[in-house]
Amino acid sequence: MGVRRIPKNYRVITGGVTSVKTEEGMAAFEGSLERDLYALLDFDPDVSRFVEQPITIQYCDEKGKTRSYTPDVLIYYEKTGNKAEDKAPLLAEVKFRKELKEDWDEFKSRFRAAYREAKKRGWRFKTLTEREIRTPFLKNAKFLRRFRHKEYDQARADQIWIQMKQMREADPESLVTAITDDKWEKARLISVLWQLVALGEIGVALTEPLNMRSRIWVLP
Repeated sequence: MGVRRIPKNYRVITGGVTSVKTEEGMAAFEGSLERDLYALLDFDPDVSRFVEQPITIQYCDEKGKTRSYTPDVLIYYEKTGNKAEDKAPLLAEVKFRKELKEDWDEFKSRFRAAYREAKKRGWRFKTLTEREIRTPFLKNAKFLRRFRHKEYDQARADQIWIQMKQMREADPESLVTAITDDKWEKARLISVLWQLVALGEIGVALTEPLNMRSRIWVLP
């Protein structure tokens, strides 16, 4: 559980992202970049869980004054079964690149302290910016998350599975066209297809922009 709660702030966006990967089912964010990161972590199959504002670190600044610093998030990763390939937990700070550049003198002491604390605990430390967060994967995650909790249409899912097993690999357009010529039924099938992708039952390259010509395949 995180060490503090985020109060209402009228200068930046605050709120919560629902996620089963947090202890309370909700990750509190402060700012749009944190919000986007938590949506990304919630959808990323490599992430097992995450904790926002996990610890507070005491450190000395450049003038020798004792200060406190609370990193934004601690990210835990799924175990691969191969210890050499498993990722150590990542302690991360979320900042825009412009902010890092403008206020680096203020940040460098706290980041050094966070690096030392993370290393002591067997973690890693990293700053995450819009370059790492606002990617095609994030756009795909935001799009697909809305399908995860829709009512499951078993009949149309079965149609898709039967056709996918015949084709092995396809794209959304060719798949639904192979099932029906009716444009309204195609639309309903596409919605079910995206749900199957969102649930991890059909494979797709999530690091590339999703469209009707994206390659999809049957997962092993």
